[in-house]
Amino acid sequence: MKIMLTVNAAWNIWNFRRPIVQALLDDGHEITVLAPPDDSVTDLEKMGCRFLPLEMSAKGLNPLDGLRLQRAFKDAFLLERPDIVLSYTIKNNIFGAMAARSVGVPFIPNVTGLGTAFLSGGLLQGVAEMLYRRAFSTLPVVFFQNKDDRTLFIENRLLKDHQARLLPGSGIDLEHFKAEPYLHAAGAQVFLMISRLLKDKGVLEFVEAARQVKERVPHARFQLLGSVDAQNRSAIDAETLQAWVDEGLIEYLGTTKDVRPYITNATCIVLPSYREGAPRTLIEAAAMGRPAITTDVPGCRSVVEADVTGLLCAPKDAESLARACTQFASLSREASAAMGLAGRQRMESHYDQSIIVAQYQKAINQLVSQKDQRMTA
Repeated sequence: MKIMLTVNAAWNIWNFRRPIVQALLDDGHEITVLAPPDDSVTDLEKMGCRFLPLEMSAKGLNPLDGLRLQRAFKDAFLLERPDIVLSYTIKNNIFGAMAARSVGVPFIPNVTGLGTAFLSGGLLQGVAEMLYRRAFSTLPVVFFQNKDDRTLFIENRLLKDHQARLLPGSGIDLEHFKAEPYLHAAGAQVFLMISRLLKDKGVLEFVEAARQVKERVPHARFQLLGSVDAQNRSAIDAETLQAWVDEGLIEYLGTTKDVRPYITNATCIVLPSYREGAPRTLIEAAAMGRPAITTDVPGCRSVVEADVTGLLCAPKDAESLARACTQFASLSREASAAMGLAGRQRMESHYDQSIIVAQYQKAINQLVSQKDQRMTA
């Protein structure tokens, strides 16, 4: 079959969707990626994908931008005639679904998170819900990455129960992300946050918690690994970041294509996000045997089992995060390692990439079969 994947940045496919892409290629399907181009395009093409550039902005829900994007999707679908489209990220899900319906192409969106629209509430959330309701109303399958998001969509009547299927994130390659032993002696704490530097990810709380924890645990280190996303409305600017570094609150590690050495060097992974789908950072950390501290919010609490694989803290609350970090620092090395081992076991039983691949293969076969039946009826 001709299968198209669309997302708001090509790197998203390369970093997060590679298992499903590789499985579909192995099954003999022709894969086309429709997305704004970036440095990962060459990697995708070497993998065996065709690439089509998509002009779009990931920011905002401007109606005119939405109409233009819907038209761009429609043109691409008519040109390529895919047998099915797999979609990720908000705008691609909404406007891609509308365009696919208009040309009769089966479409499977994956709600990987709800973004700032649902975090903001009010009018913006109302607009987002209206668009989701219109886009998803007739879709047979919509994938979600946590129970909270799935429940919200059903309770707000954005779709019906039978449409919504649950996935354990994007899956994890447990051979690539192998469990690693602790490198640090007892008492040496390295708290690592891996994330784009956005306020919605809890970066401000992370830095303020570092300030508080360092007063109680002077040798604790707080590290930030991730890009400065200047285009996002909640981005942390480079000047603020440098001021934190100069003050000695955090170590900024820049960006990397391979997070594994940084996770190996950490004793605990921290993600104080305001809301997530199924955070890749926490999944990768658990696969490598690292405990986590994260917020008690949708997405995050689905991955981390409280007091078993890590600790939960209150969202948007630096003091709560600082208390959790201090509590973790008081644990013995053996207790911390036990949390990491429990996280690894949880990834093996619930998050292995083969689970996601099987669910996608089942949904693809179902939708293509239904389309064939309609065409021959």
